[in-house]
Amino acid sequence: MEAGERWGRLRRQAAEYYRGHRVPERMEEALNTLFPLCPGDLYGELANYFSKFSKAPVICKLVGKKVLDGVGQPTLEVEVYCTVKNYEKRICSIVMASHSQTPENALPETIEADEKERNVSVHTAVEWVNESLNTMLRGLEPTDQCQADKMLGEYFANKVEERKEIQKREEDAAKATPVPASCPPTPITKQKRGGKPVKKVVVEENPIPPAEPAEPVLCGSLAIGGTSLAIAKAGATISRVPLYLYIALLKHNQESPKEMTLPLPMVTLLNCEKNLPTKLKLVKEVMLIPPVELSLKQGIERILDIQKEMTRVLESSGKMPGPQADSKKGKAQSSGKKALPPPLKRISHLGCLTTGYDNLEQLLLLMQTACKNIGLELGTDMYLAINCAAHELMDYDKRKYEILTGTFKSPDEMVAMYVEMVNNFPFIIALIDPLRKEDREQWSSICCALGSKCYLIAEDAATHISKLKTDQNIAKCSGVVLKYINQTKVSDLIEFTGILDGQRQVTILGSPDGESLDESLVDLAVGLGARFLKLGGLSRGERVAKYNRLLAIEEQLAANGTLR
Repeated sequence: MEAGERWGRLRRQAAEYYRGHRVPERMEEALNTLFPLCPGDLYGELANYFSKFSKAPVICKLVGKKVLDGVGQPTLEVEVYCTVKNYEKRICSIVMASHSQTPENALPETIEADEKERNVSVHTAVEWVNESLNTMLRGLEPTDQCQADKMLGEYFANKVEERKEIQKREEDAAKATPVPASCPPTPITKQKRGGKPVKKVVVEENPIPPAEPAEPVLCGSLAIGGTSLAIAKAGATISRVPLYLYIALLKHNQESPKEMTLPLPMVTLLNCEKNLPTKLKLVKEVMLIPPVELSLKQGIERILDIQKEMTRVLESSGKMPGPQADSKKGKAQSSGKKALPPPLKRISHLGCLTTGYDNLEQLLLLMQTACKNIGLELGTDMYLAINCAAHELMDYDKRKYEILTGTFKSPDEMVAMYVEMVNNFPFIIALIDPLRKEDREQWSSICCALGSKCYLIAEDAATHISKLKTDQNIAKCSGVVLKYINQTKVSDLIEFTGILDGQRQVTILGSPDGESLDESLVDLAVGLGARFLKLGGLSRGERVAKYNRLLAIEEQLAANGTLR
C-alpha cells in the first residue's frame, strides 16, 4: 500500500514537472509536425526539433597550452569547452601569432634576451588561461563577446596596476640602498700654444625627435588576446555561422550585411634583408597588389606567374636583364663591368624570396622586366607596395636615415626622395613606414605631396591598438596596419576599425612575423571590412593556409550572392 502511494506521488510529481516545462504540449507539436514529413531519421529530427528549446551553451572550461609557431618560437593556444545539452564539448581552439619588436639586425645578446622573455611570457599566459581566466569566464555564454571582452579588459587592467605597484616597491627599495659617492670626471680641455685653455663646444645641427621608447608589453598579455579571439570563434561555431560573418554581425550590431568585400592581398614577393652585403637598405619588402577588377583567384594566379618568372630571372647568370644601364646610378655602377645578378639566398620566414640589391632603380627595373617577360605591365596588370621599415634605418649619431650603405638622408630629404620615386615609378601605390613615427612633421609633408597618388601606411610607425583608440598624437597617414597580438581584444579591433572608417582611413590587417596555421586573421579582415590584407608570401604552410582560407571565403560569398 505504501509503495503504491509512493509510486502515485512520483507520477504526479513527474507530470507536474513535465507540464511545467511544456513537454507534453511540445511533444504533441513535434509529432504533428513531423508525421506529414515522414523523415528517414525520425529520432534525428526529433532531436533537432527539441534542441531549439535547450539552454544556450555556456563556457565550462578554458585550456591554455604552449605550442610552437611557424618559425619554431613558443606561443599560446587557447581551447574553449562548453556545456552543450548537459555534456562538456570542445568547441574550438586558436593559436596566437608571436610578435617581436627586436629588429633583424639586433645584437645576439638582444635576441637571446628576447627569446627568454618570450618563453616567460608564454608560460605566464598559459597560467592565466588555465587558472584565473578559466574561473572568471566559467558559465558565460560564448556569444556574449561584449561581456567577455569587458571582463578580460578589467582583468588586464588589474594586472597592469599590480605590475606598477611591484615596480614602485622595487624602485623604493633601490633608493633606500646607499650608493657610494664617486668624484665626477674632470673635463679634458685643449690648450693652444701660448694661449688659454679652450673648451670644445658641441653645436647640435638639424636636431631630430628622439626615438620613442618601445610600447611596454606585460608578461602574459597573450592570454587576453588569445582568449578573446577563442571566445569569438566559439560564438561563431555555436551560432553556426562562419567567423567572418560573426565578426561582421558584431561590428554592425547584428545586422547582416547584404554585401561583403574581400580585402585586397598585399603579397610579399621579395624580402630584402638589411644586413646583406648589398648596398640597398631602404626596402624591406616588395609586395604585389592585384588590380581590383580581378577576382582573388585570378589575382593570386597572376602573382604566382610573376613569382615564377622573378625566380627564373634571379637565378639566371650574366648581367642584369632590362635597361638598368639607362638609370643614372646604373651607368655609374655598371660602366666597364658586367653587373652580377643579385644573390638568391632562400625562402624567408615571410614566405618569399630573400635577396638584395645595390640601388632602388635596379630592383624596380628588374621587376618591370620580369612582368614584361610574361606579357604584364606594372601599373595596369599589377601594382607594387614597398615596406621601407624606416625605423630600422635611422643613424642617431648622424641624425639621418641610411638608405644605401654610406648614403644618408635627413627626414626632409627622405620626403623629396619618395616624391621623386613615386613620380618616376607610378605603379608604386603604397609605402609602408616611409618614416619613423617620431617624424610627424615629415609625415604631414609626405601626405600632402603624395596622398592622392599613393597610400602612406603606418605599421611600426603606429602605436599599440590599445593606445591608438585614445592617442591623438599619431603620425598623419592614409591607413594603419593592425596586428592581432598581445592584449588586443576582438572588441578593440571592431572599435578602432570603426574609428578609421569614420576618418576615411584604410584598414590593413597584418600578419606578425611568427605566424601559425591558425586562419582566424583572414576571417577578422573580411568581417571588419579591411581594405588590404598583408600576409607575407605564397610559400610556407602557415602563410599559404591563410591565402587558401581567403579563396574559400571568396567561393562562399560568390555562391551566396553576397560578394561585392
